[in-house]
Amino acid sequence: MNRLFATAIISVFVISCASPKHYDLIIKNVMIFDGLGSQPYEGSIAILDNQIYLRDISAHDTAKKIIDEEGMAIAPGFIDIHAHLEPIEVFPQAESAIRMGCTTALGGPDGSSPINLKKFLNTLKETGTGINVAYLIGHNSVRSEVMGLENRAPTSDELSEMNTLIDRGMLDGAFGMSTGLKYLPGTWAKLDEIISLSKTVSERGGIYTSHLREEGLGLFEGVQEAIDIAERADIPVVLTHHKAIGLPMWGSSDKTLKMVADARTSGLDVMVDQYPYTASYTSISVLIPPWSMVGGRYDMFAERVLDPRLRDSIKQGIVFNIMNDRGGGDLKRIQLAKFNWKPELEGKTLYDWAVQEGIEPNAENGAELVIQAQLNRGASAIYHAISPADVENIMKGPNTIIASDGRITAFENGFPHPRVYGTFPRVIGHYARDKGVLSMEEAIKKMTSMPAARLGLKDRGILKEGYKADLVIFDPEKIIDKATFEDPHQYPEGIDYVIINGKIVLEKGKFKDLKSGNILRGPGYKMGE
Repeated sequence: MNRLFATAIISVFVISCASPKHYDLIIKNVMIFDGLGSQPYEGSIAILDNQIYLRDISAHDTAKKIIDEEGMAIAPGFIDIHAHLEPIEVFPQAESAIRMGCTTALGGPDGSSPINLKKFLNTLKETGTGINVAYLIGHNSVRSEVMGLENRAPTSDELSEMNTLIDRGMLDGAFGMSTGLKYLPGTWAKLDEIISLSKTVSERGGIYTSHLREEGLGLFEGVQEAIDIAERADIPVVLTHHKAIGLPMWGSSDKTLKMVADARTSGLDVMVDQYPYTASYTSISVLIPPWSMVGGRYDMFAERVLDPRLRDSIKQGIVFNIMNDRGGGDLKRIQLAKFNWKPELEGKTLYDWAVQEGIEPNAENGAELVIQAQLNRGASAIYHAISPADVENIMKGPNTIIASDGRITAFENGFPHPRVYGTFPRVIGHYARDKGVLSMEEAIKKMTSMPAARLGLKDRGILKEGYKADLVIFDPEKIIDKATFEDPHQYPEGIDYVIINGKIVLEKGKFKDLKSGNILRGPGYKMGE
């Protein structure tokens, strides 16, 4: 009798424990990529109150919505550790990023950011954002604020003021500092200045990301400088959008990756990020000698080109860069993108422009056109000067994170680099599935748990019980980028759902402007509260 009674009690207890649960969302029968590089497995996932549940999801459980579609895979939302979020106040919905699976983006790269991050991030929080947003504090912006476009070392007072602004940025929520040592005015900053500011960042637990001083000729010295900063400032470092640009440097990634690996072996925390394309995108002024723009990118430049001797030196510097650096040795490799002065040339090359002007399309005449562009407030250009072999080599590197370097873009607005629409689907579909450069699980790791770890995010980037519900549901057989250099405004295919903080913002190709993103704050934020 007692035994029967005990059995009845146990049965009631089991039934009670196994009672159906009710969730916000259940995603059934999907191939699960956990973000850690593990082999995918089939299973189901539930979401309740912006938390992921993986265990004990029963066929009897219910949800407000159930997704059950054959052949789909799920992964953590992609974390873009190098994103140009400058237009986010105009395009807060960030649809171009979301449609390629991005759920979190780190802004303020290449040395450029708002100076008053507290005010800026609070404004974003009030207006709402489509994706989770994090920020770096930019060295170029800080240096310009304190010194303008001066080609000299800072005084002790100026360096102190810059350190104060950097520290304020960290307390306001920055995840670290970025530099753009190829750009003005960062190109004039010496190593000791960068180390001093990096130490301030390190003391607040932040990271250092760097557009290297050179990515073509001088690449090895640029990589070594970043490694030296990691050592002397005791700070984690990311070599941002790592590449070997210009024909003379093709094949150099073997050496740069070894430099990074050796630095890590010696105890330094150095990594790289990369976009999966053979062309870069930046201002046309990158072809112009920096000394010609001291004091002003346009007015002082215009004054100097009036002097025949200075103009000749400027022109020869441009010719050198066309032949040996971003120009790739051919005017056809320089594709005009944003060009307010001559919008009809957007998408055309410097070669096309020369032909239109009725001049021989050689480097000397190309240099003259670059001067004309700068005199008319500049332009942006796409530079087709990266080796496909280097792209694949860097991508396979164990310390490489995938990032877009893309700008938040309105559909069919301007002539952007295709990376703004295609970065993450391109790596998964083209490089992993179609070419086998790396496995799909490794590709996903490079855009989820690895960038999350770099930023110190403890609740995103992994498909794990209790983590935030940032998720991407895709068809592993169909996922692919569609944007091209000739026709960039094309959304990718094969990404059916994107979920941000538990809200479905992309559903079977239909975008929902829910602004469900959060503003993420860096490690120094609590100290500044």
